[in-house]
Amino acid sequence: MTGLKDLYEYIDQHRDQYISWLQEGCRQPSVSTQFRGIDEMAAMVEGYLLKLNAEVQIVPTGRHPVVYGKILSDKEKTLSFYNHYDVQPEDPIELWDYPPFGAEIHDGKLFARGVADNKGNLFARIAAIHAYQQVYGELPVNIKFFVDGEEEFGSIYTHHAIENAPDIIETDGYIWESGYKTPDGALSIRLGLKGMLYIELRAKGANTDLHSSNAAIIENPAWRLVWALNTLKGTDERVKIEGFYDRVDQPSELEKQMLANMPLHEKEMLKNLELESFLLNLDGDELKEKFIFQPTCTICGIYSGYTGEGSKTVLPSEAKVKIDFRLVPDQDPDEIIVLLRKHLDKHGFEDITIHKISGKKAAKTDPGDPLAKVAIKEAEKFYGKPPQIFSMSPGTGPMYKLAAQYNIPAVSFGVGYEDSRIHAPNENIRIEDFIEGIKFICTVMHEYSLVNKGISVG
Repeated sequence: MTGLKDLYEYIDQHRDQYISWLQEGCRQPSVSTQFRGIDEMAAMVEGYLLKLNAEVQIVPTGRHPVVYGKILSDKEKTLSFYNHYDVQPEDPIELWDYPPFGAEIHDGKLFARGVADNKGNLFARIAAIHAYQQVYGELPVNIKFFVDGEEEFGSIYTHHAIENAPDIIETDGYIWESGYKTPDGALSIRLGLKGMLYIELRAKGANTDLHSSNAAIIENPAWRLVWALNTLKGTDERVKIEGFYDRVDQPSELEKQMLANMPLHEKEMLKNLELESFLLNLDGDELKEKFIFQPTCTICGIYSGYTGEGSKTVLPSEAKVKIDFRLVPDQDPDEIIVLLRKHLDKHGFEDITIHKISGKKAAKTDPGDPLAKVAIKEAEKFYGKPPQIFSMSPGTGPMYKLAAQYNIPAVSFGVGYEDSRIHAPNENIRIEDFIEGIKFICTVMHEYSLVNKGISVG
């Protein structure tokens, strides 16, 4: 965009500075599930927002704080950034080619835990605000930063921040945390998120592990759990819980049209994953509809007895499994857990207990919303090809609690790419994608400021 030429040049001239900011952020561990480095990372984010002359609050929640920054003036519109400063654990460390918190650059890529999810996007947005201020003096819109400290923990208490700082939701729209480039270089734009119910099922046996010879007369809780799991889903991938699909919202005609026009790059995905095919040998629109608009039931991990090297003949006293259900509109996680309890009881598994870890509703933004339209239009102009548009991301976050329930639109895009390896060893982003991401945030801010639209807070 020629109108922002000076801004783009400034970003290019100061790219090393912005890369060093990102490296500093990535070198600070901030593993929310292990309560490691959280206070230090929150303080670092606060410091960077203060560089932007933002008014900053460390807002308490039930667990990790939210860093809330705002840069307000007399501008008509307010644009908010939702990001998070916490990251996943780096394990297994032995599978990393470079130190997970080293933020080293190799072959044009920066490797670090959390760089794609989500520090790369956070620092791209901080850099965009800084660059815009340096070149033009003032921002085209009011800006707010909502930087979550426990997204990787499920954002269970994040909504407490709204209670402690209610003006957080006084905004026209969110640019949400994440996003990626497709293999052909187009920007992926997501207009919503699936919901989720995350639980743990537990089966108990004797009050201690026993010698496995006792399996002839003592019930094995691991088998109890396996048998219970076998009732939840069939080989046709349909969830067998009665009523599970009753409230699944079907895609609209517009969403079906968007789905048909959305490239999924199936061959590239399969090649990167070293797989021959997708589930049920699906492809095309049928695969995309299942990916975006259908709920799931996924075993995330199972533990029981001895799992170390060699053998140990043991009859375990307990078995546990973690399961996530990705939910779509209008499924309610609290209702699903009730249906699950009824299902287990009906099949004779009254003894298996359910422990809820987190639950979130799905959220969607109207593709005709002004913020969505600006992002889609400018992405095609900036990246030189039509963006990949998801009506909903298959992933999950607190979008319903922070945006959708207040009728605030949220649009997601970012600086990752198809091989960013989020949550996995060797997580990385490409440096050029990071620099482009800074410029694109500036573009969206600028163009959104020109839209004739009033405040849309619900």
